[in-house]
Amino acid sequence: MQTTRCCIVGGGPAGIVLSLLLARVGIDVTVLEKHGDFLRDFRGDTVHPSTLELLRDLGLLDKFMALPHRQEEVLIGKFADGFVTIGEFRGIQPFPFMALVPQWDLLDMLVGESRRYPSYKLLMKTKATALIREGGRVVGVQADGPQGPLTVRADLVVACDGRRSTLREDAGLKTLDFGAPMDVLWFRISKEKTDIDNTLGVVARGRLMVLINRKDYWQAGFIIPKGTGEARREKPIAEFQAEVAEVASFLKDRVQEIKSWKDVSLLTVTVDRLEQWHQPGLLLIGDAAHAMSPMGGVGINLAVQDAIATANIVGPALRDGKPIDEGLLAKVQARRLFPTRVIQKIQVVAQRRVIDPVLNQDGPPPRLPALIKFLLKFAWVRHIPARLFGRGVRREKLRLGPRSVD
Repeated sequence: MQTTRCCIVGGGPAGIVLSLLLARVGIDVTVLEKHGDFLRDFRGDTVHPSTLELLRDLGLLDKFMALPHRQEEVLIGKFADGFVTIGEFRGIQPFPFMALVPQWDLLDMLVGESRRYPSYKLLMKTKATALIREGGRVVGVQADGPQGPLTVRADLVVACDGRRSTLREDAGLKTLDFGAPMDVLWFRISKEKTDIDNTLGVVARGRLMVLINRKDYWQAGFIIPKGTGEARREKPIAEFQAEVAEVASFLKDRVQEIKSWKDVSLLTVTVDRLEQWHQPGLLLIGDAAHAMSPMGGVGINLAVQDAIATANIVGPALRDGKPIDEGLLAKVQARRLFPTRVIQKIQVVAQRRVIDPVLNQDGPPPRLPALIKFLLKFAWVRHIPARLFGRGVRREKLRLGPRSVD
């Protein structure tokens, strides 16, 4: 058995950032991560300006910039009538770009910083299996680790274990499911020097594809109607290769790199939100509290903003040895509910009015409507998606510091 002030379950962006913010002010924090490393393909790689601001405030911006990454100043859409800039970070200060960095590199950097603090502990290959309750309050978690069963008792448990959260299920919290008309097939394909040098979305007849520029290869997301992934995987891989070549013709000489369905990962898209993110002694943040669509690449950044708000609101009580009242946990939800609602509403509307019609289209390849094409000639219009997703709604500013001395 181990004891800690705060037990964080899940080593994704929300859990790793929160653990760093708490450990740096001397709070005893233990992180449980079920995997042996962070190296998993097709995790979100987008680091928006709001997250870059936090890294700057923590003095970690130079270390981050030393990681292998790409800076995207514009977002491009390819339609039947050509390429169009649909989003632009240029001119937005202090970070006029979105950074694309392998998530495992970012998490490794943050963990390395956290390990500088003696109050920090990270247990890898340790999977939380159940909550421990006493007197109607969560007082810890049961887990399985490399040495066998483990009990971790804590004054506060924070579940950051993703959209398939074990702790969310164990807590029995009610979920609002907003639905999604799509899933995504992720794969890699090489990038040639003659390819366009931008991350872009490709809109074709009945098909959509996102191509994320990773310098020497494309991380590709092929968007498919909801629930059709398994049926597709039963067909020959050659049929999928032909679809990719049809949507992005400049890749047709490389589709053979997708050798089998083992090279393709299925992401089941979910957009949902807990009605209540907390119980006595338990708080859920990030995807465990609100699963986001991959649209806009906002999942990482909302998770990071949740972590900052949690540190600001709950951190002082953890730092000062005070009881963790559920009212504090409710304040975290109250603070983060509005931006979550706004982004999810935008995602749901876009799914219903843009993605669903495109996926079910039988006519000619779609063209961008003339009015939208005209509006996108203006920089302030192109800045709207960059500001909305890149800087975020109700951006958090870190306030948690060391205990004050009277």
